[in-house]
Amino acid sequence: MNGAQSLIRTLVDSGVEVCFANPGTSEMHFVAALDTVPEMRAVLGLFEGVVTGAADGYGRMAGAPAATLLHLGSGLGNGLANLHNARRARTPVVNVVGDHATYHKRYDAPLESDIETVARNVSGWYRSSARSADVAGDAAQAVAAALGPPGQVATLVLPADVSWSEPAAPAPPVPPAVRRIVPDAVVEAAAKALRSGEHAALLVGGTATLERGLVAASRVAQATGARLFGETFLTRLERGAGLPPLERLGYLAEFMQAQLAGARHLILVDAREPVSFFAYPGKPSHLVPEGCEVHVLATGGDDAVAALEHLADLVAGGEEPLRQEASRPEPPTGALTAEAVAQAVGALLPEGAIVSDEANTSGLWAPAATAGCPRHDWLTLTGGAIGQGLPLATGAAVACPDRPVLALEADGSAMYTLQALWTQAREGLDVTTVVFNNRSYAILNMELGRVGAEAGGPKALDMLDISRPDLDFVALAAGMGVPATRATTADELVEQLGRAFAEPGPHLIDAVLAP
Repeated sequence: MNGAQSLIRTLVDSGVEVCFANPGTSEMHFVAALDTVPEMRAVLGLFEGVVTGAADGYGRMAGAPAATLLHLGSGLGNGLANLHNARRARTPVVNVVGDHATYHKRYDAPLESDIETVARNVSGWYRSSARSADVAGDAAQAVAAALGPPGQVATLVLPADVSWSEPAAPAPPVPPAVRRIVPDAVVEAAAKALRSGEHAALLVGGTATLERGLVAASRVAQATGARLFGETFLTRLERGAGLPPLERLGYLAEFMQAQLAGARHLILVDAREPVSFFAYPGKPSHLVPEGCEVHVLATGGDDAVAALEHLADLVAGGEEPLRQEASRPEPPTGALTAEAVAQAVGALLPEGAIVSDEANTSGLWAPAATAGCPRHDWLTLTGGAIGQGLPLATGAAVACPDRPVLALEADGSAMYTLQALWTQAREGLDVTTVVFNNRSYAILNMELGRVGAEAGGPKALDMLDISRPDLDFVALAAGMGVPATRATTADELVEQLGRAFAEPGPHLIDAVLAP
């Protein structure tokens, strides 16, 4: 058995069953070894940003890491933006990065680079295997590191000669670390703040936005009058009819300030203190209200759900959580606006759907329009690096083949990783993509004025305009094997979206928004 075979066998034995791959010459022995371990599913991506984003989507929904296979430092660099998003989401991911043979590196071949420097930007764990006999043990450690709370990107570098050399043997799985139990004193301090009679807010994120955490948090809020918020960009939110609703903090700093105004206590549950997404002249970056005391109930390595349940037992007694009533908007008619797209999605979203939301400014109305839909999952742009939506949907569909996936995608962001459509077609994934086609980087048009830049000149505005020529998403999707249609009215969108949800496999709808 060579190093590559022992590596793949160890990954599978450690619970890693999918490898999203964009291989090159250095990884050919890994590619060949895939046939010797049939339990490992290999999914090809045409760009490394698709590979890394898909691994993020898979990890968020499966609760277990996928592997990536990347080609040297340049391939890792191509995938870095979506690894940044995965790092911010605290998604377990195991990168396998091929490298030159150990004896070849001193010749400084054209693709030689400092892989460690690139990897350290996004990796909580890093190792380069020095011998074929070591690589399996290193792989087992990588999986344990990725899974260890709060979840992280682990990067294992595989030199070509380590991959092809013998002897090697699989290594047993390494148990990951377990989440810490929050001390009673910490929970009691949060309970005291909630009982103080002063205005309090509870901010949840991370693991606390699935059903158990939401139920406990809602009980606390109902019993104490505390406002319940979720972080702006959540890794995974379970929502819909029958589940406790969660108001997310707004993207704009002034919205966040208005939501938190008057709070004297802010209790963080697997969440960070709120800050402005960017700096703006004359405006604060740190958005905790003045005079508000911050209480950290649980951090990423803690059992946040157990801490919330303990807190609910202390302050909520037999209080029941608030639960979202079932409701849907009527299917829209007439002009196709971003609000009409949201209404169409709310009218038709299937039960059990997974929504990958990278609609950006155009998606403002989607959360409210879908709040009362049958229960579903909502995945967001955790790190703010655009180009996540289509790959994230791809990985989620691989993780949950029995659930429909909907990608709400801004037109500019879609062009970053449009190659994900090819992988969806190749794998027959049940992903419906709705492109909000407004022919502009609309969010940057908004930000141009907010940052105090002198706006309005033709060169500045031209940098934010993605018409001339208009993007033809129907043709682009068809060229990658995905059936596509164009909607120019709300009525057309409703008909096309209903048909896409009813038919298996990938579909794309180019929703051309009215000016």
